[in-house]
Parts: sequence; C-alpha cells; structure tokens
Amino acid sequence: MKRKNIIIIGAAGRDFHNFNTYYRNKEEYNVVAFTAAQIPDIDGRKYPSELAGALYPNGIPIYSQDQLPELIKELQVDECVFAYSDVSYEAVMGVSAIVNAAGANFKLLGPNSTMLKSNKPVISVCAVRTGTGKSQTSRKVIETLLEHDLKVVAIRHPMPYGDLNAQRVQRFATVEDLKQHNCTIEEMEEYEPHVARGNIIYAGVDYADILAEAEKDPDGCDVILWDGGNNDFSFYKPDLAITVLDPHRPGHELKYYPGEVCLRTTDVAIINKVDSASEEAVEIVENNIKSAIPESMIIKAESKITVEHPERIAGKRVLVVEDGPTLTHGEMKLGAGIVAAERLGVKEIIDPRPFAVGTINDTFNKYQHIGNVLPAMGYGEQQLKDLEETINNADCDAVIIGTPMDLTRVISINKPSTRVHYDLDEITKPNLVDILKDFIEEHKLVK
Repeated sequence: MKRKNIIIIGAAGRDFHNFNTYYRNKEEYNVVAFTAAQIPDIDGRKYPSELAGALYPNGIPIYSQDQLPELIKELQVDECVFAYSDVSYEAVMGVSAIVNAAGANFKLLGPNSTMLKSNKPVISVCAVRTGTGKSQTSRKVIETLLEHDLKVVAIRHPMPYGDLNAQRVQRFATVEDLKQHNCTIEEMEEYEPHVARGNIIYAGVDYADILAEAEKDPDGCDVILWDGGNNDFSFYKPDLAITVLDPHRPGHELKYYPGEVCLRTTDVAIINKVDSASEEAVEIVENNIKSAIPESMIIKAESKITVEHPERIAGKRVLVVEDGPTLTHGEMKLGAGIVAAERLGVKEIIDPRPFAVGTINDTFNKYQHIGNVLPAMGYGEQQLKDLEETINNADCDAVIIGTPMDLTRVISINKPSTRVHYDLDEITKPNLVDILKDFIEEHKLVK
C-alpha cells in the first residue's frame, strides 16, 4: 500500500495534536514534515520519535512555513493539513492557494476527528480571537466551581516552544513550576494567573496523556476546564461550551479561523468589554451571535480593571506594556494597560518605537498596526533581554504592565511600574453562576 504523504502546517500546538489524534498510528499516512509559523524560532526542530510513534523512528522534521512550496515538490506531498488558529479567512485561503499551486490537496480537520472524550465533565472556554478575555472567563468559571467545593483541573491549549519530549505532559501547581519548565512569557501569562490562585493547570504536547494525568490528579478532579488558546476549538469534547467575543473587533467572529467554529458550536456566548466598546459595536457582535447560533445563551460582561499603584502613573508620562500575542497576531492596538492609562488620566502614553532594540524592533516592523504600546515578547532568552532593554531605554516616568503575569519577576525594570489586573464582571442574566449551577445539577456534582 502506498502511503499518502502529508505535511501538517502549524505553529507548535494544534498541529501536534492533529498528528497525535488522527495521523500517528495510521499506516495509510506518512507525515513527512511539519511547518511552523506565528511564533519566532520554533522551526528547525524535530518532532521526536518518542512522541511520533513506531511509524516514525527518526522523528519528523519541522520547517519554516516559507519553505512550503518547495517542500511539497521535494517530498512529493499529496495533502497539506492547515492546523493553527487566529487566522483570517483570507490568510487561510492564501495558504490553500500556495498548496494547490504546488499540486497538493488542502485539508482542515474538524472536531469529530480531533476531540478526545474525558471520563470527567468538561467545560470548554474558547474565544473568537486572541485577547478577548478568555483567561479571565476561565478564572471566573473555576472560582464559581470552587465555591461549590468542586476540584477543578484546568488544561491549557499547547505552547510547547522548547524541548518537545520534556514538555510531553506538564503540571503547574506553583509559580516555581513555571521556572522549572523554562516557560516563555506567553506561557507564564496563561499559567501564572491560575497557579497564583492555587489552581492546578496542565499543558504540553500529548493531550491524551495530559488528560489521563489530569483525570487522576493527586489533588483530585471533579471537572476538567479546557482553557483554549488563540481562537482554537477545544481538544476535548465539552459538556458545556463557552465562547468569548470582543466588541473591539466587531465582525471578526465571522471572519477568522477557527473562531467562527467556536462561535457556531457554543452553548454560551459572552460579549466581553462592553464597558469600553461602543454600543454600535456591541450590537453588531450580538446580532452576529443570534444569526450564527440563535439557540445559544448570551451574556454581556465588563472587563473590570484594577491598578495596583495608581499614584505611580496618574499625571505621568508612561510606557504601556501589553500581552504580546494579543497585539501581534491578535491584531489589537490596545489592551487593559491603555484603558487603565486613559481612565487614570496619564499625561502622555509614549511611543516605544524609538527605544526598541533587536527582536522587539523586528516585531514592530512585522506588525505595523500596533499603536503606542509595547508587546511583551519573550519567546526566548534574547527576546527577554531585548524587552528589558527596550523598557529601560524608554524616556518615561513610569511603566504600566498590562500583561497577565508579573513581568518584574523575569526582568529588571529601572523605573516605577504598576500592574493592571482585569476580571470578568457579568452585567446581564443568566450569568455564569446561574449556568454553572444548572451544570452542577445536571452532572450530579453536588457535594
């Protein structure tokens, strides 16, 4: 039997999951390569043989997506599978055109082919775009369940940018675990808010093994919470699906892959940030929800912002540092830090570009839509150094840190700084408390 040659087009996340769940043990397929995009310096590695399985004793090479046309021809590829998220339909079909022009088929795998089933009740929290407020929604779900004395284990969408075999299954229970696993800033931004509250969170590469470990977590597990990344759909079949939408980007819920999949498969749609978006934008998003999935419940919520030391920034010239992915492939021009600065009446929000060095300067050149805000890029040691130098070069009185993790824990800032925190505050009924009460009763989780 001639095996069909496959390339999986990814970004160190969904691509590995699609391979593990759909291709790994099927003799009719031969995955000849992965390609990598979105994240710096994740190509040039191998998907190791220990993870790839018996059909791939030498592992599978990972190339840059820029090499895709040549790879299709050189490796006699029959089919390319697109497997990363937070991508416009125009961009997805642009990749499809490249694949088809090189002679190969273009494919998207759906939930039925890739979702795993848990023996615990599963709640998924997904989003239509990066930076909608999914993490604060996950925290609200967990805190509500904890009030019912339930043991909740969160499982986060993958971000395996280092040693893939070492990252097969990762468990984070303390801030020290973040250092032990050599987490990037992006990883810490997602994991730290959980562990700082005493929650257990898993992540890694092999999500069947991760699920098995989470279900038997030593601290107990009553409910699995899928904390989705980018705008990807869940790796696990949810019993309750929640999707967060952002009225700062109205219409994107119907224009990005696979965010629209998350929307069209949700039970609960949360329109977040209604306090800082226009009424017209909120109405556009609400109408799109009703059109796409009229049976879903709609919650409107504010992204409640608090500042640790407002006196350090009021009336001052400030540099604002925001979550990196939200600004880069999330295409946002602002975040919680900018909102806090405007509400507290800073004198000036400075432009970070004149002070940018190295890889941070490269980021600004690549993502020219970014406003007067500094993306907290830190995928590797050099980027972290460049971020620190850029901040310390800046001609300003103070720094506003709008990232979900404590940036001062990993870099030294030579001027006064303050953190901005944000939490989900629902303003309509039914809210998550009501919905989760029904979920608990339905799954007989009452203790």
